[in-house]
Amino acid sequence: MARSKNELWEWIKALAIAIILAAAIRYFFFAPIVVDGDSMMPTLHNQDRMIVNKIGYKIGEPERFDIVVFHATVDKDYIKRVIGLPGEEVEYRDDVLYINGEAYDEPYLDEFKEQYPDGPLTEDFTLEEKTGHKVVPEGHIFVLGDNRRFSRDGRHIGTVPQDEVLGKTNIVYWPISDLRRVK
Repeated sequence: MARSKNELWEWIKALAIAIILAAAIRYFFFAPIVVDGDSMMPTLHNQDRMIVNKIGYKIGEPERFDIVVFHATVDKDYIKRVIGLPGEEVEYRDDVLYINGEAYDEPYLDEFKEQYPDGPLTEDFTLEEKTGHKVVPEGHIFVLGDNRRFSRDGRHIGTVPQDEVLGKTNIVYWPISDLRRVK
């Protein structure tokens, strides 16, 4: 009787430790997120399940073209691509991204550009026209969805404070048939 009571206690302790450890890992290091909508097509699909790396930006800064998850509203997180970093001028002209006047290639958009030969995927704009800022403010990033014609992003919500960024994501783990690393 004493032995089974002791064994039950050991199982309870092991289960409690496992739950605490899982909660700590999810809260501090990694978290699952579900893509909601088509704003990141063709890179990400609606209902893709991904892992968010929460520790990467605690020790480093976002880089251009990272796919990040951030708090857009109190109850809604967005997944978008980092386009502009603090202190940079951002402009689109003739479907080409310019950062501080230098053209940048966006190979992740090639598939969609082929699907829309009738006009630009990204309309012409400057950061100042969309946000009122000539450059991305310090401590902020400028983000866009890959599906430029149908994305609610920095053109609508402005720049994103870096302290609202939960982390970087680049692994789709579900559905299993679509298991992949995205760039």
